[in-house]
Amino acid sequence: MDLTLKKLAESGVSEAILAVNFMADALERVFGKSKYRVKLRYLRDSTLESPSMALGTGGAIKQAESLLKKENCFFVQNGDILSEINYEEIVQLHKTKGVMATLALHKVKDPSRYGVVKLSSTGFIEDFIEKPKKDAPSNLVNAGIYVFNPEVFKYIPRGKPCSIEREVFPKLARERKLRGYEASNLWIDVGKPVDYIKANRIWIEKVEASRSSITATKSEENWLILQPICIDENVTIGRTSEIGPNASLGKGCQIGQAVKISNSIIFPTVTIGNQTIITGTIIGAGVKIGEKVRIGTGCLIGDKATIRDGVKLANHTKVQPNKEVSNNARRS
Repeated sequence: MDLTLKKLAESGVSEAILAVNFMADALERVFGKSKYRVKLRYLRDSTLESPSMALGTGGAIKQAESLLKKENCFFVQNGDILSEINYEEIVQLHKTKGVMATLALHKVKDPSRYGVVKLSSTGFIEDFIEKPKKDAPSNLVNAGIYVFNPEVFKYIPRGKPCSIEREVFPKLARERKLRGYEASNLWIDVGKPVDYIKANRIWIEKVEASRSSITATKSEENWLILQPICIDENVTIGRTSEIGPNASLGKGCQIGQAVKISNSIIFPTVTIGNQTIITGTIIGAGVKIGEKVRIGTGCLIGDKATIRDGVKLANHTKVQPNKEVSNNARRS
């Protein structure tokens, strides 16, 4: 979201509304009232009858109607994508073609996870199928970035859950009010851990390509770095440890001797004991990992968890925040 706000600011956006639900307080603490000179507003994604009930993608947009109804057009974007889409280009297309809604589209190998569109030769979306189980009409999928005119609010009910993908887009397609914009720029859905790790690799390759070297402070000699990697400040790395490829170490991490970390994201202030091997894993902040631990691919370890010496975590094991693991664990 930080990267998204930065790119929006560079594209001339001056205000953003965040429809928040899960971890809303944490998001507001991080971003505050503005970021990159973009003014931020927060709307809680819930119904009056049931504060815990999410409104869905359409209902969350409807909540912002009073703030957006006087705009000529506005962006809507999912929070779990990494993209370098050309915002100026898509909004220019939207204004030129005079439609109610324009969807950014992206080609993928497996469209079954996304909303798939059938695009006409003139650029109109003729059909919109959310997460087709088979026989997808194309490999062009909804990229989670839209430009809307305020008239779209008439299609969204107030105060109750609504899916804009399942309930609104198909109707707009039938009425020929929905156009597609095929984006060839970088685009990754990071909603799943495997995609988050993939996005991390692509991003650090891109960012670090402009840097001559990366240095971890206070490190001992004889450790090996395999690019691409990203190491934050005040990281300690013990002798003969091997970091990378595709590894990110957050601020203040302490890595022991003969440790191997690859294809993984380690958040700040994590402590890892000697001779531990970590592959394809996301580790939350403040986690303590003992010596000779083996952590398999696809594991998720929550903040401030403790993994004791010698423990082996099978592939795709999830460890809840603050939990202590002292025995071998299988996928949960």
